[in-house]
Amino acid sequence: MSTSNPEIGRTVRAAGIDTNVHDVGQGPPVLLIHGSGPGVSAWANWRLLVPKLAEQARVVAPDMVGFGYTDRPAGIRYDLDTWVGQAVGLLDTLGIARTDLVGNSFGGALALALAIRHPQRVRRLVLMGSVGVPFPITEGLDAVWGYTPSVENMRRIMDVFAFDRALITDELARMRYEASIRPGVQEAWDAMFPAPRQRWVDAMASPEADIRALPHEALVVHGREDRVIPLSNSLTLAQWIPRAQLHVYPQCGHWTQIEHAARFAQLVRDFLAEARQEEPRAR
Repeated sequence: MSTSNPEIGRTVRAAGIDTNVHDVGQGPPVLLIHGSGPGVSAWANWRLLVPKLAEQARVVAPDMVGFGYTDRPAGIRYDLDTWVGQAVGLLDTLGIARTDLVGNSFGGALALALAIRHPQRVRRLVLMGSVGVPFPITEGLDAVWGYTPSVENMRRIMDVFAFDRALITDELARMRYEASIRPGVQEAWDAMFPAPRQRWVDAMASPEADIRALPHEALVVHGREDRVIPLSNSLTLAQWIPRAQLHVYPQCGHWTQIEHAARFAQLVRDFLAEARQEEPRAR
């Protein structure tokens, strides 16, 4: 069905959840898992990256349950098991046996858990500003997860995300605010991250031993001035994942994929393409 709303892709049944997904391009699959900002969707998170990756890959970018235009079944539990199950169910429905995996923030925790629980389904792993290891919740993340709808609050939250405040226009703040007040969105938001919020950071962390046992090549990316997820998270991940490399962007907040869009896209493209070139020699 055609639509004028770029946030809406097509609906796919994934682990019993009607999931809004963007599925574009041809080639080796790449699954993109978005972050957890208020009013977020896969399109809002990845709109600058998708066209670049789609030049060489099949890009799959779903709205995780509780976010965007994916259905919110009554009584669903918003937790790691549900979200990882949805992601694996989506791969099954789309006939994708193995995929590259890119996770942003909250999505990084999901990507990490998916790689640990289903290592055979993941080829290479990209973690950007990632949750998934223990850390004391930041003021920035507590404010994001504690968002209550108003244009002013949305503007305040988005100011925390970006290093360059010029990126945060009144129009952008209003668009994200309007996305956050669509029917059912705030109810899901309130159910996901009620105070005290440190427990949700802890619930999304994977065990250190499991992270250290990951066999995958990993690219760990962070903005140096990130006020939502601390840079120390990515330093930890780069130390714990045996085959990890770390890239830190200066003068960058929590929006690496937006604040350094072209450089981030090229970094990810090169990382994934390098793996494909190496695979025939590895056999």
